[in-house]
Amino acid sequence: MKKYTLTALLLAAAGFAGTAAQADKLDDIISSGKLRCAVVLDFPPMGMRDENNEPIGFDVDYCNDLAAALGVEAEIVETPFPERIPALMSNRVDVGVASTSDTLERAKTVGFSIPYFAFEMVVTAAEGTDITSFESMKGHTVGAVAGTYEAIALEEYVNEWGDGSEFRPYQTQADVFLALAQGQLDATVSTSTVAQANVKSGNFGGIEVVASAPFDIDYVGLFAKRDEYGFLNYLDLFVNQQIRTGRYDELYEKWVGGDVPSLTVPGAYR
Repeated sequence: MKKYTLTALLLAAAGFAGTAAQADKLDDIISSGKLRCAVVLDFPPMGMRDENNEPIGFDVDYCNDLAAALGVEAEIVETPFPERIPALMSNRVDVGVASTSDTLERAKTVGFSIPYFAFEMVVTAAEGTDITSFESMKGHTVGAVAGTYEAIALEEYVNEWGDGSEFRPYQTQADVFLALAQGQLDATVSTSTVAQANVKSGNFGGIEVVASAPFDIDYVGLFAKRDEYGFLNYLDLFVNQQIRTGRYDELYEKWVGGDVPSLTVPGAYR
């Protein structure tokens, strides 16, 4: 009886050791030779396509940098905003490099790195409206991309305003700005980077950035499955390295321009 018990214990210990020694996601990516990044490609200048239909933008370069650091090939997987986390959970991608706000609700499902970008929010309105500030959107039809930080915040305001105010959700930024240019919307709230890029593009006539929006700075992180601790730790260090080597500043100047926003939350360690 004692011999049988000892044998069972040894087998159990061996099984536990085998489980503990299994490769994590970081090892899997290195072994596969490929890093699959979820990237939103209708969110200029973070992600878009050039005249040859090739992915370009801040997030595309960031994915390429991460792949290079890992010594693997980057694969850009075009992922609409609503599909970012589902793409990860269904194993279509390994990591999200997709301008994703690090909300507590999302953190119930995925794990976030420290912030790698920070967005300020602005109001873009159709020319000819009386919208000159955030508050003057009251009583108008406004919209934003469903599920984004700015859409959630804007809809909350609209619900409080009442008085003929209406919120409309859209699937992509292109849809939002097209609706704005065509008169289906009076205004939208988006990141300043997206707003300026769309106004300057000339693709959407009759729109202008009119004011700042009173939303908190939107810090975004890289994301992976929340139990992939080794990979998440690597992502934190990678973001840190991008900043201290000057690569973050270089990419910001290339794709956005102007003053580089701080990625440190005032009064907090992240």
